[in-house]
Amino acid sequence: MELTKQFVKAKNPCTGGYRWFIRDHNGHGDYQAILDALVADGRVDDACWLLDQFGPVDTVLRLDAVDAHAIVFAGTLEVRSGINVDTLVRAGRHLCTGGGIRAGTAIVAGSDIQAAGNLASGGHIRAGGDISAGWGIEAATQLDAGGHCRAKWDIQTGGDIVAGLMLQADGSIQAGHALRSGRGIKAGADISAGHDLAAAQGILAGGNVTAGNHIESAWGIKALGDILAQGAIRAGEGVEAGGEIGCGAGYGIYAGLQVRRDAWADSARIQARQRPDGLISGHWAGSAS
Repeated sequence: MELTKQFVKAKNPCTGGYRWFIRDHNGHGDYQAILDALVADGRVDDACWLLDQFGPVDTVLRLDAVDAHAIVFAGTLEVRSGINVDTLVRAGRHLCTGGGIRAGTAIVAGSDIQAAGNLASGGHIRAGGDISAGWGIEAATQLDAGGHCRAKWDIQTGGDIVAGLMLQADGSIQAGHALRSGRGIKAGADISAGHDLAAAQGILAGGNVTAGNHIESAWGIKALGDILAQGAIRAGEGVEAGGEIGCGAGYGIYAGLQVRRDAWADSARIQARQRPDGLISGHWAGSAS
């Protein structure tokens, strides 16, 4: 794709970026070549702005490895071993690597992010599609997947975790702030959120489920350990814990919100080590064995 000064000016660029384009490229040039030149000149934000304006392309770039200050590619970036950047790695379409990805500020893809190793960002990780890691996923701020988000190890963030579809880890899932899934949340160990924890389907943990505010599931909530919230616990079906179930002071535990009351004994069971205080709705099925 060739960019011209008329084409770029129509997008209302910043004055500094437009002057750079006129001065260094005489007001025209190949789309990807301009992205590369912007990154090489330290204008990574301008490169991202340009990609936001003109969108992805179908080109595929295949490399053995990436070790750079930053990389912004408008198409699909496939790297055989690993990616290590000081700041940002961004692909307009897919971002795939046979190793891990480590970035100082951001890992971004318009579609899927797939790594056979670890995904680690000193800032955020964002994909328009799925995010998957053969090892773990770590983001200092936010993790945002438009589709599924899966890791073989732990998923940890300092801020929000948002998945448009299923959120799953064989280890733990820990969000420093809110944790939300457009489908279910499943972890082999603990699931925890510093604020709200919400799933459009069910929540299943091999350890504890904890939240600094509310826990909400349109289906059921089940944990081998405790289920503890500082706010309310709301479930469309049942709530079952191998340990304790507890809500915050003044809040309640609501099960069976999507179930007829005459079906609570089968589909809205509350089971824990002891009957929880604040139980408002659902069928108390007795202590967990």
